[in-house]
Amino acid sequence: MRKFIVVSIFFISSLVNAQDIQLKNNQGGLLSLGVRSTISAFNDSKTNNFGKGIGGQFRLQLSERVNTDWFFDYLTSDIGSVAHRTDYHIGWSVLFYPYLKENQLIKPYIVAGHCFDYSYMAENSDKNNSDERWSSAVQAGIGTHINLSKRMDLSLTSQYMIHLGNHIHPVISSSSIVFQNEGGISLEGHLLLTVGLNYKLIDLW
Repeated sequence: MRKFIVVSIFFISSLVNAQDIQLKNNQGGLLSLGVRSTISAFNDSKTNNFGKGIGGQFRLQLSERVNTDWFFDYLTSDIGSVAHRTDYHIGWSVLFYPYLKENQLIKPYIVAGHCFDYSYMAENSDKNNSDERWSSAVQAGIGTHINLSKRMDLSLTSQYMIHLGNHIHPVISSSSIVFQNEGGISLEGHLLLTVGLNYKLIDLW
């Protein structure tokens, strides 16, 4: 979270002197840039603690009710006290706004999307004892924008992500940890809680 605050301050300060452009009432065509921080609640293993990380995204709004979000996340978490896990997510989501009104402070949305991800697990005391996997995932959930101004919003999102690939299962004993890479399709999932700060840069159409 500290990294997110630092990046957010830098992000906001870099936009203070941005050239002001007139935004039309119709939201279609708006391109936004943002930073984000994510907490991941893993439930595929009792040994996986909460993960946390930082990332970024840009948005291209297609119409008044439909927006798209293209994102990258870097997450880290502990596996008990003997190992650690690193995850990279890169993907896209579609946001649908079911409720719209003029000068809307709170703008709720339904979100669903897809991403590709890379996971790496390693023992803390022996980096050679490690395993990795590439997979894809689908995610869906709900969220809301809190419009801080006409150009800037704070976004809060809760999503459940299901991985569509093989699964790494850490097995911890009293003296060691073993990573079991299970092939085939595994519907491993976890809850993602994301806070993001976004700024509307330009109106493309």
